[in-house]
Amino acid sequence: MPEPVPAQWHDLEVTVPVPPPPSFVLEAVAAEIEAFVGQSGWDQQPSLFALVPTKLLAADPSAAAFLDNPDGDIPDEALTPVAQEALPDAPLDEALAQIGWPAEVAGCALAQEIVMLPPSAESDLSDDLAIDQAASMAADHPGRREARLVVAVLRDGGVASILRLRGAGDGPEDLLTGADLAPNLAAALAETLAD
Repeated sequence: MPEPVPAQWHDLEVTVPVPPPPSFVLEAVAAEIEAFVGQSGWDQQPSLFALVPTKLLAADPSAAAFLDNPDGDIPDEALTPVAQEALPDAPLDEALAQIGWPAEVAGCALAQEIVMLPPSAESDLSDDLAIDQAASMAADHPGRREARLVVAVLRDGGVASILRLRGAGDGPEDLLTGADLAPNLAAALAETLAD
């Protein structure tokens, strides 16, 4: 009978907890925000969120009461979205230009509803159109689709985006994800985090 082969390092079953990559954490937070905003249905105003390290919130007894697992083991990379007051009634770029965050805030996110047009509509929208004219044309376009967009950014440059396309009638809603769905909005949000 042959002797048993000694165990090699590759035969060992060792489970080492591996933290999720930062992009996955940010995508999960963006999805959580989209689901939260979606509970109120469509036709909502833009909503701004601070992204705060969950460990920081758990250390505050008044905030810890709102966490799912305040006494549990909280990963260092965990983030909690904190809804902010309503944005002022001004163009979004102007409203965002007035915002700054304390150092404890790791990032921020914005949820807003937009109108998407098919690529064929680009020829109808020239660069010299005023914003209100372009918005009116988009709202009246027969191929338009309403959507809810959530863009989340971190101070370290991380970006995640989720776009939910509203279903037509009883049609299904489509969900798209990606870091580059709204680069201009991501840049504007990142600017609010600049020191």
